[in-house]
Amino acid sequence: MNDAERTLPDYVAPDLELVFVGINPGLYSARAGHYFARRTNRFWPGFSRSRLSATVRDGLGKEELAAEDDAILLSFGIGFTDVVKRATGNAAELHPDDYRLGAPQLLDKLRRFQPLVACFHGVTAYGAFARYALGDEGRRWVLGVQDHMVGQTRLYVVPSPSPANAHFTLPDQIAWYDRLAAFLTDLTELG
Repeated sequence: MNDAERTLPDYVAPDLELVFVGINPGLYSARAGHYFARRTNRFWPGFSRSRLSATVRDGLGKEELAAEDDAILLSFGIGFTDVVKRATGNAAELHPDDYRLGAPQLLDKLRRFQPLVACFHGVTAYGAFARYALGDEGRRWVLGVQDHMVGQTRLYVVPSPSPANAHFTLPDQIAWYDRLAAFLTDLTELG
């Protein structure tokens, strides 16, 4: 398989509590076959140290989760997908046509599977989705819970865990996953 054909599978199913949404698979991750596979990415260290992963860590008997654990998270109500399914060396290689194709496909997945929360990694990922799937343009997107919903799915944005996002540190990433955990707890207690 050449790099232009590489991607990652969607790990989505009905009745998930949470689906993590990336902008698109990196080539390294697509070659490895796992989400956030590059060791310098802050996702797995941040997720592992957050309250958000406590049930998963207890269930697997592990303190540190890794990219190889991505598929098993489905059994804990957590999935993975992307705004664009085309793998690239970095997100700057994506074109507007990639978003025009990918964002409506993601919208269809969210409508079909209705996770409780879709958590976008980065305002760039969410902004592309909002523009190309929801028709919402011209806003300055912020982190946290968003005004839009997709059916019953709440939309939430955390910082991108990519090492290219130098504005946020690992402790920042952990704090945002902890905020997301609190948000999910509030939703499940209300529901």
